[in-house]
Amino acid sequence: MDQGKILVVDDDPAIAGVLRELLQADGHQVTVCATGGEAVAAGRAESFDAVLADIRLPDMDGLAVLRAFQEEGLGSAVILMTAFGTVETAIEAIKTGAYDYVPKPFKLDEVRIAVERALERKRLVLENRRFRQELAGKYRLENVVGASGPMLEIFKTVARVAPTRSTVLIQGESGTGKELIARTIHYNSDRGQAPFVTVDCGALPETLLESELFGHERGSFTGATAMKRGLFEVSRGGTCLLDEVGDISPAVQARLLRVLQEHEIKRVGGTDPIKVDVRLIAATNKHLEALVKAQKFREDLFYRLSVVTLTLPPLRERVADIPLLAEHFLRRFAQETGKPVERIAPEAMAVLAAHHWPGNVRELEHAIERAVILTQNPVLLAHDLPPELQAAAQSRTRADAEVLPLREMERRHLLFALERASGNRKKAAEWLGITRRTLYRMAARHGIDLAQLQG
Repeated sequence: MDQGKILVVDDDPAIAGVLRELLQADGHQVTVCATGGEAVAAGRAESFDAVLADIRLPDMDGLAVLRAFQEEGLGSAVILMTAFGTVETAIEAIKTGAYDYVPKPFKLDEVRIAVERALERKRLVLENRRFRQELAGKYRLENVVGASGPMLEIFKTVARVAPTRSTVLIQGESGTGKELIARTIHYNSDRGQAPFVTVDCGALPETLLESELFGHERGSFTGATAMKRGLFEVSRGGTCLLDEVGDISPAVQARLLRVLQEHEIKRVGGTDPIKVDVRLIAATNKHLEALVKAQKFREDLFYRLSVVTLTLPPLRERVADIPLLAEHFLRRFAQETGKPVERIAPEAMAVLAAHHWPGNVRELEHAIERAVILTQNPVLLAHDLPPELQAAAQSRTRADAEVLPLREMERRHLLFALERASGNRKKAAEWLGITRRTLYRMAARHGIDLAQLQG
């Protein structure tokens, strides 16, 4: 368990004492306050990783403490507790921005789990920020947004590979941001001041693609009235992104292999080799290894392209990033359009978080752009979102839906994550924003046999 600085806020000395002993036994530094005012003053005086606050306090309620920490940017993850809890109270707490909610009387393990998850999330965010700062000096990272475990791993790999000259293969569904990551790699390399060119391999027939990449000599084919330099020559000293590389023909694959092996090209219709110094980045939404097995893609070329492979997760597998991305796009489009749209309402954010996003980040970006353009409110509301998102959200909502205990909701959500991950515990833990150790504890608490779920 990560050690942290915890602020406990409870006017019951017995409960505060139990929490102090419990958390100190786990290695945390603990400060105790009896009122909300004392808690806010303590938060101003020093930085706490997490705040464990009772909702009912003598001077102000826990939600007010939460709002004060948010408004003053104190940066602590706030966990609320109450003996007067209802599902509505829990929902209000989470909507207001609480990291978690613990009903009283609580079990000690429930408190431990809530604190551990809060500290793990804080660690991920700080590590993410550190890597982003490391990259930001030379990178154009203004559009690379994410704090989830999968995206943190992407940022780490980008940070390590960017200064090198290695070929990179970027895989991912359409709309996941492959070109953005490619540009990020380019601008943080020693080639950042040289050209970055992109060619869509899937959009051009074989003959045109060859001419586009390698250039052609005058008279080499009908219509070739002048010599043309190809993109490998144009991008000399820089980076060339081969988008949808899985669509190229066997003939172009063979010529591309020569570029990677010999660092030289021949123009279409030409005989003289031309040396080129260009870094290649390939991107695809196809599974290249499967194409290799099906003998539709050269194995030797695959290995040349995939010196380093980045697999961008679809948005549905990085749900924790949806609020960050949505707010980022909101700020950008509000500034571009000059509209005073300041934030996204919780109900609208819930619709965004629940959507499957087949178009991934690009679809989310377009949805926010449309909503900002059409809204007449300073707050983006659910009905400002595209009709298909609203309809999908309504179809998932039943007026007579069963209200489940939070413990049962946690059990079902854990099972859902494990089933989606085909029993892969590491992936399930990343999606849930917890450590594998916490996942094991939760599974044991709910009587879930992880061995039976292993895919």
